Amino acid sequence: MKKLLNGIVEFRKNVQESYRKTFGKLAIGQRPDCLFIACSDSRVVPNTFASTNPGDLFVIRNVGNLIPCCDPTGRSQSDESEAAAVEFSVETLGVKNIVVCGHSECGAMQAALGGRNKVSHPNLKSWLRHSDEALAKFKEGFTLDASLSPANQLSQVNVLKQMDNIKSYPIVQKKIEEGSLAIHGWWFDIAHADVYAYEPELNKFVIIDEVEVERINKRLERQ
Repeated sequence: MKKLLNGIVEFRKNVQESYRKTFGKLAIGQRPDCLFIACSDSRVVPNTFASTNPGDLFVIRNVGNLIPCCDPTGRSQSDESEAAAVEFSVETLGVKNIVVCGHSECGAMQAALGGRNKVSHPNLKSWLRHSDEALAKFKEGFTLDASLSPANQLSQVNVLKQMDNIKSYPIVQKKIEEGSLAIHGWWFDIAHADVYAYEPELNKFVIIDEVEVERINKRLERQ
C-alpha cells in the first residue's frame, strides 16, 4: 500500500501536468478503440506491454480472462458484470476490436488442470466452470503448441474458447456480420515479456512483431 500511495504523490508532482490535457479531453467522454479482456493476474499489465494511453482501452479483468456465454436472448449465463461491459463497450462506445488475452503461468488454468472440485474457495470454484469446455477440449488432445507446459497449453486453448463465448452475444454477432467488429486472441508470455496473436490460418499463436502487425492490418482491411 505504501508503494501505491507514494506512486500517487509521484504522479501529482512529476507526471500529472503532462497528462492534464489528455484527461481534460477524456472528462468529456471516452472513445476507446478496443475492449481488452485480460486476467486479473498482477503480472499482466496491458497498458504497459501494449504501450497504450488513458482512454485507449476499455478493460475487463477477471480470474482466467473468462467470458460466460450468452443465451439466444442476450442474457448472460452467469454474473452480469462481464455481459454488461461487453454490451456497453460494443453498443454504446462502439469499439471496433475485442482482444481476449491469456497469459503464461496462469493460476486459473493451473487450478482447472488440477480439478476445480479441489479448489477450496467456493466462489472461485464456481467461477472456473467457465473454463470447463476449454479443459475438455485440451484433454481430448487439442493443443496449439505442444512444447509448452500443460497449463500454458490450456491457457492458449482457453483464449480460443473465450473468443467463441464472446461471439455468443447477439450484439457482437451483429457487429461481426456488419464488418464493424473484429475479435482477436492474444497470449502474453510473462517470462519473456512477449505478446503473441492467434493466427487462424496457421492455427497457432505468432509473436507480434512488425511482420505480424502487417498481417493483422491486412486482414482488418479486408473485413
